[in-house]
Amino acid sequence: MPKLYFNNKRYADLPLHYGKVPPWLAQRMSKLGGAIIESVMLEYGRDAVLERLSDPLWFQALGCVMGMDWHSSGITTSVMGALKKAVNPKFNELGIYICGGKGKYSRQTPSELLALADRTGMDGNSLVYSSKLSAKVDNTAIQDGFQLYLHSFIVTSEGNWSVIQQGMNDASGMARRYHWNSLQLKSFLEEPHTFIYGKNQGDILNLTDRLAERTKSAMLDISKTDPSVILPEIRKIVMPSHHDVRAENVNLKRLGSILALAHEKQLSDFESLLMLEGVGPRTIQSLALVSEVIHGTPARFTDPARFSFAHGGKDGHPFPVPIKTYDETIQILQQSVEKAKIGEADKQQAIKSLMVAAQLIEKDFVPNDNFNQVIEKERNDSYKYGGRTVFGKAKPPVKLKDPDQLSLF
Repeated sequence: MPKLYFNNKRYADLPLHYGKVPPWLAQRMSKLGGAIIESVMLEYGRDAVLERLSDPLWFQALGCVMGMDWHSSGITTSVMGALKKAVNPKFNELGIYICGGKGKYSRQTPSELLALADRTGMDGNSLVYSSKLSAKVDNTAIQDGFQLYLHSFIVTSEGNWSVIQQGMNDASGMARRYHWNSLQLKSFLEEPHTFIYGKNQGDILNLTDRLAERTKSAMLDISKTDPSVILPEIRKIVMPSHHDVRAENVNLKRLGSILALAHEKQLSDFESLLMLEGVGPRTIQSLALVSEVIHGTPARFTDPARFSFAHGGKDGHPFPVPIKTYDETIQILQQSVEKAKIGEADKQQAIKSLMVAAQLIEKDFVPNDNFNQVIEKERNDSYKYGGRTVFGKAKPPVKLKDPDQLSLF
């Protein structure tokens, strides 16, 4: 995967949501998220993990494929908590460690970094300085009305790092997520971010913008000058406030090709997929989307909502989390990782081939307008796969409507 180079001239809406992740989902998020990070590391290296985490579209897609609410601010807290639980015990093996977290845990970042440095010989003081300064920049140098409440510092054994931190604005009910990557960082004080993820609020004080150099000089001279600059809008991803997933939130051509691969094509059509023989269509659908999270290029993540069609969402949108499918996906992915470590990469290659096969179908694929039927069928079938939400377990529908109808194709 090529390196990702972003600037901070992009924005998106991120509704501020509260609540907790139920234990039955949190445990699975940790297992699946850990397996995805490990797969990326094995295939592309530790720096590629940092590059992906600094891409907000990839990060949002990761949260969706892990079964979180597809559009809410809660993805940040839950995903980083799940990854920290999965990755840190394997630091000696993976060379990746996550410090900090939400609230009081964010303030523990310096002590966690120093403890890690004592174990590894890394420059702990330098890492602590980077952690503190990145937080100072987003809380003070950028005065956009958002107060930081989450700070996660991801560091590799080589000393490279990424920062994911999030602030809230109670008045507007919005959150803003900030992404940093040391591999792309040239200056803490001039456009240091890989991405700032949140709703554009108009004119703000952004002293990290390169256009603010004269302002910074003037401030150092204690002169009176207007420091306000406009945060330009170039690339946008809008995460709406509505809870349901709608057709306009998804690239139907991409989603349709995944469904066609899973439900129409015979696995024997693709020789490289034979290692997955015996896996049902619903699990193939999930694995294909997980495969894209692991192996996809940046252009593939412009519609993160599509990845919620892997394992649904804990709030029931677009459909309840299919527990049986989720567990089978985790098992297959974990097996592929373990076998790859001992030189048996056939299953890992088979999972990668799912993405390739779906993209081949996508080239000539023309979706129809049956998007709502896709969701209806997933909800009707949810009980078969152990569907579950924060409100309880899915139940069989009173009456199935066209149970054999597979939509978008």
